[in-house]
Amino acid sequence: MSADFLSTLAASSLLAWLYLCFAHGRFWLGDQRLGAGAAAPLPWPEVVAVIPARDEADVVAETVSAVLAQDYPGGLRVVLVDDESQDDTAEVAREAAERLGANERLEIVAAMPRPEGWVGKVWALHTGVSHARESRPEAGFLWLSDADVAPAPGTLRHLVSKACAEQLDLVSLMVKLHCARGWERLLVPAFVYFFQKLYPFPRINDPTSSTAGAAGGCVLLRVEALARMGGMQAIRDEIIDDCALGRSVKQVGRVWVGLGVEERSVRPYSGLRDIWDMVARSAYTQLGHSRLLLLGTLAGLLLVYAAPPALLLTAPLHGNAFAAACGGCAWLAMAISFLPTLALYERSPLLAPALPLAGMLYAAMTFDSARRHHLGRGAQWKGRVGAGAR
Repeated sequence: MSADFLSTLAASSLLAWLYLCFAHGRFWLGDQRLGAGAAAPLPWPEVVAVIPARDEADVVAETVSAVLAQDYPGGLRVVLVDDESQDDTAEVAREAAERLGANERLEIVAAMPRPEGWVGKVWALHTGVSHARESRPEAGFLWLSDADVAPAPGTLRHLVSKACAEQLDLVSLMVKLHCARGWERLLVPAFVYFFQKLYPFPRINDPTSSTAGAAGGCVLLRVEALARMGGMQAIRDEIIDDCALGRSVKQVGRVWVGLGVEERSVRPYSGLRDIWDMVARSAYTQLGHSRLLLLGTLAGLLLVYAAPPALLLTAPLHGNAFAAACGGCAWLAMAISFLPTLALYERSPLLAPALPLAGMLYAAMTFDSARRHHLGRGAQWKGRVGAGAR
């Protein structure tokens, strides 16, 4: 490679990191947190939690118990939608409610056969929301929660307080994913970091910015806003339903998204394959199934994540001091920007320099997502394959 090419590559990579660190919505700081400082609304509005569940018998007892055990001062009802489960999801949830003495606050409804054009999870949400609106028409908010998410006891109280105090129509938390062993320790914080880079939370939370999104594991949604956006029908064919919901709500109201500290997913990843499948299921959908965008994304990932360490570590071979220095500075900026997310997940800062490895693995997952799509195996999830898999 010529010296000019290496210098241009190195300068481009460093400029990319200077932009990301100083001009890309402060995404890496991770400073969007819910907190408990908002004033309490009087009276507290009634809330209905809607939990879509498909084959979740291994985790649903813990999560339903955590939702029912909220220290929320207002009325709270829980609707669990059994989405054609092949296990004992419904019975396990019912037994969990009985142990808490909260049978009367849990309703279990079965999802009807899914109409053509609806994504599985969105249809389950539509089923639960419709039931909630019929059974509790006075409810002011819906709390959409994944079946593997266990909120902290005060989560709902803080969500509602913030929504009411700041007149928000959607308040969402990206809950802490399981991150305790093996590849989880690097790839889970990296996933959260990349998500924030793709959807910078400060920009989402800025009403003047067009950036929109949400994190589907924990969403408080104002009923009036859902009606204004056209109901769940407005996102019926969206594989990445949470971000689509955030976009739709932001078109008619105000949204806020932050990082959960105590709210967590209770589902562990068995290894690299589980994380790989999670990303590959929807990465190509995020790119609109565009081969051109795929190529651009892969090239960008190589420039931003692979080039800096490669330029620095191969300095004895190419002898270009400028390229090596730019590569080293870019790698340092990359590592520093990863530190807040590692701290959130209580992982060692020594993992920060390994972000290029995570970036290349996620590039491979993105490519595999496109490969699966073109083989007719895209968006595969719990026995469902294709456009309506989830």
